[in-house]
Amino acid sequence: MDRKLKLQEKWYWIGAAVVELILFISSSMTYKQQTSIPFLERHLGSNSRPFYSLLKGIGFQYGDKYQSMKNDGYFNFLEFFIRKGAHFGTYFVLGILLCLALYTYFKGNVALKIFIPWMVATGLAAFDEFHQGLTGGRSPMVEDVILDSVGALTAILITLLILIFIKKHQKKHHPFSMEY
Repeated sequence: MDRKLKLQEKWYWIGAAVVELILFISSSMTYKQQTSIPFLERHLGSNSRPFYSLLKGIGFQYGDKYQSMKNDGYFNFLEFFIRKGAHFGTYFVLGILLCLALYTYFKGNVALKIFIPWMVATGLAAFDEFHQGLTGGRSPMVEDVILDSVGALTAILITLLILIFIKKHQKKHHPFSMEY
C-alpha cells in the first residue's frame, strides 16, 4: 500500500495545489462578488424556506457577532451556514490530500502523519485569512482559521483510520505480501 501511495503522491500534491488555488481566487473576491444571497432569494423565493423552523431557534456567538435568524434574516443566516460549511468542507478535502501526499514520509510515526499535514493545512488557512484581509469588503477571522483547521484534522484522522484498516485487511488476506 505504501508503494502505491508513493506512486500516486504527485497527484495528491497537484490536488492540494488546485484546492489552494481555488481558495486563493476565492479569498481575492469581495463579499459582493461572492455572496449567494441573490441566488438563494431567486431560487427559494419568499414562500419556500427550507430549514426555517430549525434555523429560527438557533443563535450563537461567532467572532464578534451574535449569529441568528432574528438578527440576520433568513437568507443571510442560511448563507452563513453555507459559507462556514464551505470552509470546513474545503479544508476537509485539503486535509485528505495533504495526508495522502505526506503519508510515506513518516514511516511508522503516526503522530507526524497527523501533525505535519494538519499544521500545513492550518498554516494555509491562516495565510488564506491574511490574504482575505487584503481584499476589500472582507475581514480575516481567527474563528475561520480554527474551523478550517478542524475540517483538515477531521479529514486527516478519518483518512489515517481508513488506511490503517486497509493495511490490516491486506495483511490478514495477503500475509506474505512484500508491500509493507
